Amino acid sequence: MECKIKNDIGTIYISEDVMLKVVGYAVLECYGIVAMSSKRAKDGIVEWLGRENLSKGVQLRMVDDMLDVDLYIVVEYGISVSVVCSTIVQVVKYKLESMTGVKVRKVNISVEGIRVQ
Repeated sequence: MECKIKNDIGTIYISEDVMLKVVGYAVLECYGIVAMSSKRAKDGIVEWLGRENLSKGVQLRMVDDMLDVDLYIVVEYGISVSVVCSTIVQVVKYKLESMTGVKVRKVNISVEGIRVQ
């Protein structure tokens, strides 16, 4: 999926990989996030991913020229999950819209695990 933004001067094409990395870095900036995770659909096993695999814990879908973002995260034990998720939604939406110009419709978060630091 490639994002296309038209303006009066021309057209801007933003690759999916760029948008995935913007979202991944935005999530890891948030307090209480330990890692991104990736679910292997075949057997439901959760893999914890480091900074080199940020895009694996993120899925993007275009819906009516707007973006839906699905995140799979691991949070730190003892932190309010609802507060962490609320912060993530705000930060991801702001960073993605300000850096790429793409409008975000939804940010869905799946907490796949909790880790004691």
